[in-house]
Amino acid sequence: MTHQEGSFSRTTVTAALPYTNGPIHIGHLAGVYVPADIYCRFLRLTGKDVLFVCGSDEHGVAIPMKAKKEGITPRELIDKYHKMIEASFGEFGITFDNYSRTSSKIHTETASDFFKQLYEQGDFLEETGAQLYDAEAEQFLADRFVTGTCPKCGYEEAYGDQCEHCGSSLNATDLIRPKSVITGAVPILKETRHWYLPLDQYEGFLKQWILKGHKNDWKPNVYGQCKSWIDDGLKPRAVTRDLDWGIPVPVPGGEGKVLYVWFDAPIGYISSTREWAAREGKDWEPYWKDPKTRLLHFIGKDNIVFHCIIFPSMLKAHGGYILPDNVPANEFLNLEGKKLSTSRNWAVWLHEYLQDFPDMQDVLRYVLTANAPETKDNDFTWKDFQARNNNELVAIFGNFVNRVVVLTHKYFDGVVPAGTSLNKTDQEVLLALSDFPQRISDSLERFRFREGLQELMSLARLGNKYLADEEPWKVIKEDPERVGTILNTALQLAAGLAVLAEPFLPFTAEKLKQILNFKSLKSLPSWGSLPEHANSLPSGHLIAPAELLFRKIEDSEVDAQLEKLMQTKKENEMSDTPLLPQKETIDYETFSKLDLRVGTILSAEKMPKTKKLIVMKVDTGLDTRTIISGIAEHYEPESLIGKKVTVLVNLAPRPLRGVESQGMLLLAENPDGKLTFVTPEEGASTNGAPIT
Repeated sequence: MTHQEGSFSRTTVTAALPYTNGPIHIGHLAGVYVPADIYCRFLRLTGKDVLFVCGSDEHGVAIPMKAKKEGITPRELIDKYHKMIEASFGEFGITFDNYSRTSSKIHTETASDFFKQLYEQGDFLEETGAQLYDAEAEQFLADRFVTGTCPKCGYEEAYGDQCEHCGSSLNATDLIRPKSVITGAVPILKETRHWYLPLDQYEGFLKQWILKGHKNDWKPNVYGQCKSWIDDGLKPRAVTRDLDWGIPVPVPGGEGKVLYVWFDAPIGYISSTREWAAREGKDWEPYWKDPKTRLLHFIGKDNIVFHCIIFPSMLKAHGGYILPDNVPANEFLNLEGKKLSTSRNWAVWLHEYLQDFPDMQDVLRYVLTANAPETKDNDFTWKDFQARNNNELVAIFGNFVNRVVVLTHKYFDGVVPAGTSLNKTDQEVLLALSDFPQRISDSLERFRFREGLQELMSLARLGNKYLADEEPWKVIKEDPERVGTILNTALQLAAGLAVLAEPFLPFTAEKLKQILNFKSLKSLPSWGSLPEHANSLPSGHLIAPAELLFRKIEDSEVDAQLEKLMQTKKENEMSDTPLLPQKETIDYETFSKLDLRVGTILSAEKMPKTKKLIVMKVDTGLDTRTIISGIAEHYEPESLIGKKVTVLVNLAPRPLRGVESQGMLLLAENPDGKLTFVTPEEGASTNGAPIT
């Protein structure tokens, strides 16, 4: 238990609102949604009152930018990705009590009312100040409409609201050498009027609440980032923007302005709760205003400042709201050694994973939890994904369950045998089983999800070891009654796995419950009942035939995923390759001196002792001449014979390795970096025909 857990009567859990400018990827899952779902499932299993809310973040500069890129309206964009994200979460088994969206009417009302109350209380500063402005686009450059060099780490592609390299939260005017994303122009400073939340006025409160109150129970990465911000001195932060996409500023003088997305978005947790309460006929306020409610924010490390400093300051200013008890932010997950990037398509997208690996949600949940970036950035690789599935889920968890079920059907026709005359080993195994609920609970209450998963796998390992040591397949010949006790004991372990696996592997847990025929039990095993008695499956209970809980992942499946990433890498490298600058301008008379003709390669052979050079005989229609070209790394000589080519015939001869080259062939580089011939159009088949 945490320092205050026993004093709470309910828990409100929020998961960071995903932007609807793209799908969900494994970085989002590992950092936020899988751990949050594990925790909420665990609370429900232990009989706690928990509300789990989330929703799509549909405002901010990223939305109209992406919409313009896709050639659709912002509304069409958010509808498209909201539907995709919500469906992916559902198929993946994320058990939100409510998944809302910030474009909803209830959210607009909630955020507007929140802003108006702070405005009426005099909690804002209203100031006119200089902001970056693109004179060509005639638009102020908020947040992601501007990029430049991060003043904290020197990263040259930082956005106007955040540096994705070091995670620092920024203002657009902080950037060094800013550049407009719209036109590429260097912005100017122009006066505009905005409302600011004076964070400096909340320094005392934040020092007391965070630096003293949560020094020992918040994760070091969260506490450290908060301390750094507070120690550097907080400054007023604008809560409005000069944009036409978002929630209009609902006070006089707010025309043409919208609420800053990081003011609007966290209020989405409150509006999602209100939406849930209205649908379910419940009161939303206790989940946000009762001091006996525990508020938890599951986020990634790039959102720490907003959830630990800005949003709590907003709640404090408003009055009457509880503050987060904990913010268990994770670090980042990398992919094959490189940082995940939505813009560069370097990601494993959830909706694509669900298509490529149907009915294998739990495998991804397992791998992302086993390799969760809880204390440092971690790396997802497809080979590790395959190995963890094949060597752990299949070989340990699945193997134990399959063996005990198969043996029960083989020796006792699927009927749970009586467990009589327990020996010391049996008793130790059942005693160990009774300890696992508390061991896993202790890990999850401290937000150590990897540790909790390891405990679960320790139970599966215990089962495998027990069967291997007791060898019922050998004992059956001489002592069937003893085998009955062995299998009864092993089946109790399997029933324990069915209960304790549910937070981590919900689809597997459900399948295992079906195999063990839980629905026919008079008393269902539960998290709380396991420690009390280790007889979840009574003798005489009929279980279903064995089914494989997991299947092996083949090399070909992993190779296909790696090939997809390699293609992405090539495309990124090509887009990163700078174009050569234009050469010196020439006049038409100079250009007209070039004599380009259709030619045919008659022979080709590699020049000895060189890597790149091929010596060719080319029929130009005027003559047959020798031409040397550095294309041996792209073409085999024999593949060139008979090829139609474009020849620059009036180029001055040039000696290469003792052979005179009497012209030049025209080639270009394709997106894969391969040289391809600039060939004459079909019909220009006559050698010597001029190309104009």
